[in-house]
Amino acid sequence: MKRRNFIQNTLVSLPIVLAASKVNAKIRNKKGFKVEAGKDRFNQPIKYRGVNPNDVKISSKDTDGQLTVLEYVGFEKIGPPLHVHYEQDEIFYVVEGEYIFQLDTERMTLKAGDTIFLPRAVPHTWVQTSDKGKLVYFLQPSGQMEEFFKKMNELKGPPTEALIQEIHHAHGMKVVGPPISI
Repeated sequence: MKRRNFIQNTLVSLPIVLAASKVNAKIRNKKGFKVEAGKDRFNQPIKYRGVNPNDVKISSKDTDGQLTVLEYVGFEKIGPPLHVHYEQDEIFYVVEGEYIFQLDTERMTLKAGDTIFLPRAVPHTWVQTSDKGKLVYFLQPSGQMEEFFKKMNELKGPPTEALIQEIHHAHGMKVVGPPISI
């Protein structure tokens, strides 16, 4: 009996699911695109802490908010504070250099060619330990990350702790600890 109900419900809902996917297919841009090396998708480069390029390669606008891909080039041994994303998973791929990533209380060293998955709602951070580094990272779903980086980039000086928390909160995150020091 339960199996019969499952099959009936599945058959009834299938046309609705198919119709919804067709609606999304009509909204999404069907043209592909190329983003050249060292360039930002919209030619609006973002500098992390005013120095390190953090370029959008695939925007949330391209994927209906499902995915954002960024490329970070580090010229300083820095990283973000320990923080939590409420609704985004992150995947980092190390292209060049060496990094320490912290996921909750565990620390791992990553080198070129390594990948790490950072699930949503788990505190995490990273720090570059080499003189130069490069990361490609993915946010899924996109959330407000592009807007977050733009807002932080607009600041005219070091923000207060209260302002940092306010900006993080407005973009679906919370700072829960300091950055990693090396």
